[in-house]
Amino acid sequence: MSIPKLRRGDRLVLATHNAGKLKEFQELFAPFGLELISAGELGLPEPEETGTTFAENARTKAHASAKGANMLALSDDSGLCVDALDGRPGVYTADWAGVPRDFNFAMQRVQDELLAKGATTPEQRKGSFNATLCLAHPDGRDMIFVGKCDGTLVWPPRGTIGHGYDPMFQPEGFDITFGEMAAETKHSWAPGQQGLSHRARAFAQFVENQIEG
Repeated sequence: MSIPKLRRGDRLVLATHNAGKLKEFQELFAPFGLELISAGELGLPEPEETGTTFAENARTKAHASAKGANMLALSDDSGLCVDALDGRPGVYTADWAGVPRDFNFAMQRVQDELLAKGATTPEQRKGSFNATLCLAHPDGRDMIFVGKCDGTLVWPPRGTIGHGYDPMFQPEGFDITFGEMAAETKHSWAPGQQGLSHRARAFAQFVENQIEG
C-alpha cells in the first residue's frame, strides 16, 4: 500500500541517534521545507538491529520510530561492502567501529583484513557504499528505496569531512575520497539527477515517489 506524499511544512522523524546522519539528511531535505526531527531528539529508544540485510534493519528502525512518535518516520540502514572481504562489513559496518564508535579503528580493521587477503592494488580493493531508506507509517505501511555508490578503498585515509568510513572511500570517477569532498559534491542531488553518494541516490528515489512536486 502506498503512503501519501509529503508536502512543504510536513513533519518527519528521522529514525537515528547518529548526529552525522542527521546532518546529512538535513542537507538533503533543505530544499523541500520539511521539518526533520531525529528519534534521538525525541528520546525514543534505539531498537535492536537483528536483520541480516539493510532492508530488514531499515524496516526495524523506521517502524519503531513511527510507532514511538505516532508519525511518519524515515530510516536509513547503510554500510560498506568490500568485494575482497565477501561483502563485509555490510550490515555490521557500524559494529566494526566498536562501542563507543571509533571509525579510525574500523578503517584500520578494513585495511588489516584487506592486507590479510593480499589486496594491495586498486583493482583488488573495490567496494561499495549501500543505503536503504524505509519510510514507515504508524499503521504499519512502508516503502523501500535503495542506492549504491561504487568505489575503491584507499590507504591511508584522507580528509576530515563526512563521517564513518568516508576518508578511505574514493568513489568511481574521482581522485578524492568522500572525506575530502564537499557535501554539495558528495550529495550532488538535483531533480532529475541520481546524485553521487549511496544516500543521495536512495534519496532521489524517495523524492521522486514521496515528495509532492
